[in-house]
Amino acid sequence: MPFLVSTSAARTIQRALVSALFFFMMPDRSIGATSEAAAIEVPRTLEDYLQRSQNANPDLQAFAARYEAARERVPQAAALPDPTLQVTHFVESVQTRTGPQENIIMLGQRLPWFGRLSGRKDAASAEAEAIHYAYEARQLMLARMVGTVFYDYGYLGKALELTAQNLALLERLAPIVEERARTGSSLNNLLRLRVEIGKLRDRLQTLQQKRHQLSAQLTALMALPGGDVLPWPEWSPSEIATLAPSDRDALLMAVDAGNPELLMLERKVASAAARVELARLETRPDFTIGLNYIQIGSPTVNPTTPDAGRDPRGITLAVNLPVWNSRTSSTRREAAATRRASESELTDRRNQLRADTLSSLSILDDAMRRVSLYEDELLPLARQAVENTSSAYEGDRATLLELIDSERSQLDLELQLWRAYADAAQQRVTLQSLANRPL
Repeated sequence: MPFLVSTSAARTIQRALVSALFFFMMPDRSIGATSEAAAIEVPRTLEDYLQRSQNANPDLQAFAARYEAARERVPQAAALPDPTLQVTHFVESVQTRTGPQENIIMLGQRLPWFGRLSGRKDAASAEAEAIHYAYEARQLMLARMVGTVFYDYGYLGKALELTAQNLALLERLAPIVEERARTGSSLNNLLRLRVEIGKLRDRLQTLQQKRHQLSAQLTALMALPGGDVLPWPEWSPSEIATLAPSDRDALLMAVDAGNPELLMLERKVASAAARVELARLETRPDFTIGLNYIQIGSPTVNPTTPDAGRDPRGITLAVNLPVWNSRTSSTRREAAATRRASESELTDRRNQLRADTLSSLSILDDAMRRVSLYEDELLPLARQAVENTSSAYEGDRATLLELIDSERSQLDLELQLWRAYADAAQQRVTLQSLANRPL
């Protein structure tokens, strides 16, 4: 707010000049200004940021590739073992009644016990589904990270603008205070004003450095090229709203039923259960069936013997004997312990997510309370105090310190209001990501 004007037209003109000064002081080197990123649309809104990050983030692409790899393990788990082919050649032929044996050819196929292949398939399918839900959870986590930094970046833009406005107004006041000091007024007022201007300049520089940090975080999350500063995001307080009690209950139910982290852990429990059954089947034997073919050479000893020179064939049936109980027992205990661990992890994560949801709702309530307090009560009073103190200072009825204090109080309240806006918006993003709802 201006200090030394009284009409609304003058205030409007001054506000426009201050805004122009702010933008000249803060050059906006966006990624769109570089030739390398000329073909990339510069993100502005939260929707732009989310879409870009979901499409380009390499960590998300890695999760997608892991899910694709996990799906390919399912048919591998359901497939039979490869058959075996064995060929035996006699260096010295064994003479038999029908002739000399030259070669023995054996073809065998191992057949796991009933239910073992389907159990392996179920376990692999559950693990692939768990990775799919992990991929979804990563998508939501990325959206939550982008949304949080997005609103921090938006708040920073407002903080820079308000600080620059306040600095410009104090600098406009400096010539008047200097003139009064030359005409005999207290020099302490001028010194105090210069101290206040120096503090605001320092704050402005700190905020400018903070901009580079947040811009770098967003650039990394969206996998944007180059290291230029992103333009200020477009957002408004209209993007936030309170939640009705019925919405809160539905939100808690949605977190419990649709959060991908819980779905991922449920599939891990299912995979562990399938492996418990597989461990039980370790005590069952596998079968191997085979065909034998023996090549007989020309009979020279007993050429008149019946079936002389005829190649015999046979069928083989083999059964492995799982007699080492220590191994099978250990396998069952390992599978049971893994299942218990997965179930406990699921229960713990469900409790944590519920606590995170309630905590986020509490932060949202507090942010909306602050919005109402600052917007409806405190800021109107602070603006009126600035108006009154400005008029009183012009008429020598108030000191410069009173004017600076009232202006600083208004600036602090405006910053806290925008911080409350950003906090509320961040919690809405958090709640929507926890409930797996569209952002």
